[in-house]
Amino acid sequence: MGALAVGGDGGGSVRIPAAFTGVFGLKPTAGRIPYYPPSPHGALTHVRVLTRTVRDASLMCSVLMRADPRDPRNFPSVDDVHAPQLEDGARHLRIAFSPDLGYARVDPEVAAAVKTAVDLYASLGSKVQQFGAVFPDPREAFEALFWVGQAKRYRALNDAQRAQLDPGFAEVAREGMAIDLARYVDAESLRIDLAIRFTKFLENYDVLITPQLPITAFDAGLEVPAGRGMRRWTEWTPFTYPFNLTGHPAATVPCGFDSKGLPIAFQVVGHRHADAIVLRAARAYESVRPFKMPKVG
Repeated sequence: MGALAVGGDGGGSVRIPAAFTGVFGLKPTAGRIPYYPPSPHGALTHVRVLTRTVRDASLMCSVLMRADPRDPRNFPSVDDVHAPQLEDGARHLRIAFSPDLGYARVDPEVAAAVKTAVDLYASLGSKVQQFGAVFPDPREAFEALFWVGQAKRYRALNDAQRAQLDPGFAEVAREGMAIDLARYVDAESLRIDLAIRFTKFLENYDVLITPQLPITAFDAGLEVPAGRGMRRWTEWTPFTYPFNLTGHPAATVPCGFDSKGLPIAFQVVGHRHADAIVLRAARAYESVRPFKMPKVG
């Protein structure tokens, strides 16, 4: 509906709609864009941009990535995201590719489209190495941290306001209120360990590519797709929440459509503070396969 948009991403809240609607999105390194007022989800939530092109996202970030003393996590830019290297292409990029991170179940059409995109990088001169498992599924730790944030919001509401809440949100908030300090501290420790582990994994690579979501869009108004046997949204977002935990930059790159005409996207994840490389990798794909908007009607 617009050329530029911003949003908060605490577990995929902006990468998910970007992937479902076929637009480009960037979740910069945690703290790169100031976040104020602070999120109840603390370090999980990052400011993310949505645009129609990679160049627009790069230019937008060059404005948003300015210091703001109200955000203690904010840090000055250490590279120019709107620099000439944006057009350096895919040649010599070192890409780790994981089609499932070792634990996700991906629909065949999504898997095929993402694999085609990765093959294109190889044809453009990137060095690609495929992996299965990269780290264990951190869903349990993420839910403990995120659910507590929801509980914080819930506690601030009166009974009349609580009665108007989305049922799924209310259930999660109540579950968050029951999480004890020991479980929360354990989850925070795992978050830190995961960030260190993933940073070490990337030592020999410039970026990691995964599917952005394992499925395409489903009916609005539902927390989970019908007939899949799922209960919570975290079950169909296995590629989004890990990188809220680690704080690494991640881009949503449209790469085609399924047989119903619904958008598919892959995710490019880079080193902390290397947002410019993530944008370069996304732009290299876009320059050869320009993004197409979904057909309407």
